[in-house]
Amino acid sequence: MTSRVLVVEDDRDEGELLQALLIRRGHGASFVDRPETALTALAEDDVDVVITDVRMAGLSGIELCERVRASHPDVPVIVITGQADVTTAVAALRAGAWDFVTKPLDPDQVELAVARAVEHRRARGEVRRLRQALAATRPVAGIVGDSAPIRAISELINRIADSDATVLVTGESGTGKELVARAVHDLGPRQGEPFVALNCGAVPANLLESELFGHVKGAFTDARRDRPGLFVQAGAGTIFLDEIGEMPLELQVKLLRALQERTVTKVGDQKPEKIDIRVLAATHRDLEAMIVATQFREDLYYRLNVVNLHLPPLRERGEDIVVIAKYLLAKFAAEYAGKVKGFSPDALAAMRKFPWPGNVRQLENRLKKAVVLAEGALVTAADLDLTPAALTAIVPLAQAREEFSRRYVFEVLEQNGGNRTKTAQDLGVDPRTIFRYLEREGPISVESERPPSSRP
Repeated sequence: MTSRVLVVEDDRDEGELLQALLIRRGHGASFVDRPETALTALAEDDVDVVITDVRMAGLSGIELCERVRASHPDVPVIVITGQADVTTAVAALRAGAWDFVTKPLDPDQVELAVARAVEHRRARGEVRRLRQALAATRPVAGIVGDSAPIRAISELINRIADSDATVLVTGESGTGKELVARAVHDLGPRQGEPFVALNCGAVPANLLESELFGHVKGAFTDARRDRPGLFVQAGAGTIFLDEIGEMPLELQVKLLRALQERTVTKVGDQKPEKIDIRVLAATHRDLEAMIVATQFREDLYYRLNVVNLHLPPLRERGEDIVVIAKYLLAKFAAEYAGKVKGFSPDALAAMRKFPWPGNVRQLENRLKKAVVLAEGALVTAADLDLTPAALTAIVPLAQAREEFSRRYVFEVLEQNGGNRTKTAQDLGVDPRTIFRYLEREGPISVESERPPSSRP
């Protein structure tokens, strides 16, 4: 592969002579007579080596070396100095020059310096490529499974973690969107800073602005003191806006302005505050359909959806279901001092067959219950409420419809951690419908009326 050398020399005759020398030696060489032009050329073209004179009008070679090192640290710079100008050569090396050659130029010396610099750059590039390839295959903490979709998700997380790009995590409820957001934060340069999460659907609309941006004393009833919002509390860390699709339209405008201007203004205040955070968001809703229905702003969608991480539902993850189940079983058995050691064959078969509408969160809830209530050392399909009879019995159509509705309501209620209001919103029904099922058959085993959190 032909190397690409950029010659920087304000003496046109000397510059063209050096360019011709490099071309005769088999290099691709271009020439500019102003150091400022060299910086533009570096931004526009892929250059392997810069070779520059030290003494030039405008920027000196040493100053150019410092600029190149700052903007293109992988491009080595060779500096041309006078025969006796050792002090300048040392200054150039301290400024980040890769090597130096002295005048009058010896073609063999120039060729050797350029060849070594090219080899150095390509070796560094190969090391970087191998490191990236290794990083792309390393497991992401907390993400369990080895299915093709999960390997692709882990690779993408590793690729984007080091950037500050805004990420939109999408997927059904219970697929682990917050877990993925935390992984992006923990693998990135902000890992030592706060990770602040907010479920936009769990905070009343009239309080959401204050929660995000803060408020000043007296801004509204009960505002007894100044309070910073989560954007400020996150410091130089990450803010995770879960269920962003639940955010009211009027607040979407203010969020968009905050993201564009990198400032927030407290409720009741006029003075904006600068912010330096990474923004991650998540939703289980179809935001593009919401845009068509004028329920979500298109400009905010594109601002958030710089990188999309779509999490597959558990039913599409193949044998990951069993891998996750075994991982969680060991975890819960240790937490609750349970006596269970594994799964019976019928439990494994039932888990593989069940569609898991509540995804990993639903599997987690079933396993917690099974670890506590199982009578033997092996969790059975009955312990998981996944008996074949319950799943395959033939009943009249009306009864089947009612049974499906009942079971589905309870599945969604279970995956939402018992939050009845959230369940009614997800199902598009009046909350009284949920209460009717609960009154008819009694409450299921749920944690509380708090909003659900994402799981692996």
